[in-house]
Amino acid sequence: MDAQELLQRYESGQRDFQGINLMGANLASANLSDINLTDAYLGAVDLSRANLHGADLSRAFLFRANLSTAKVNAANLTETDLTKANLKGAEFIKANLTNAKLSGACLSYVNLRQANLQGVNLCGANLQEINFRGANLQNVNFSWANLSGARLSGANLRGANLNGIKLCEAFMNGVDLQGADLDGVDLSEAKLSGANLNDAILTVANLSYSQLRTSMLSRANLQAANLEGSNMMRVGLVEANLSKANLADTNLQEADLTGATLNQADLAGARLQLASLRNAYLWGANFTVLGLEGANLAGANFRGARQDGVQWHQALLAKTTLPDGKVTA
Repeated sequence: MDAQELLQRYESGQRDFQGINLMGANLASANLSDINLTDAYLGAVDLSRANLHGADLSRAFLFRANLSTAKVNAANLTETDLTKANLKGAEFIKANLTNAKLSGACLSYVNLRQANLQGVNLCGANLQEINFRGANLQNVNFSWANLSGARLSGANLRGANLNGIKLCEAFMNGVDLQGADLDGVDLSEAKLSGANLNDAILTVANLSYSQLRTSMLSRANLQAANLEGSNMMRVGLVEANLSKANLADTNLQEADLTGATLNQADLAGARLQLASLRNAYLWGANFTVLGLEGANLAGANFRGARQDGVQWHQALLAKTTLPDGKVTA
């Protein structure tokens, strides 16, 4: 069967083409919605601009196929081989790509909103500005992938491998990354408002100028992380490790740093109005902050901290250890 015969049969109402061999066929711009191409051999086929809405492509062989700008929404691509396929600008909204093979595929500007990619290997992939909003990315291997500018709000990233990933300028509001290993990851200028990062590993991570408003980072390990200029208003950092972290010019207004460790951290120019640092440790920290109005420093330890120009009277001091070692009443 060739492309012309397939199109004629489809036009007459046939939809079942399981196991068909159309290697290298030209089906550009074809309307093939709801077609059944399970186990089909479609290597190097041209499906650019094609309509494959609701199609069943499970276990199909699409090695080096061209699906650029195709509409593959709500399609079944379970275990489909898309190795080195061109998917640039294609739509896979609500598609099922569970365990699909995407090694070497071109995924630039692909729309995978609410798609299921559970267990997919995207190691080292270029995923810049890709749309993963609300997608199921559970157990996906993203190691060393470039997700700069990607849209990930509402995505499920449970169990995903994020080793060496690049997420600068990514949209990640409300994502659940509890306990995730993000050691050394670039999250500069990322949007993480309302995200769950409790117990996450963010050592040496770059979060400079990121938006973390109301996010949860309790018990997170942020040792030596760069948070310069970030917005951390009302963030939860209870018992977080911020030793040697760069918090210069950070907005920490109303943040909860109860029991946090900030030894040798740099808080130059930070805003701490109405923040809680109860029982926090700030030994040797640079505490030349801009504002302390209404901050709770009860039980905090500032031994050896730099305090040039600090207006201690603006904050609540109760059994607070000051830089010179004196303890307030």
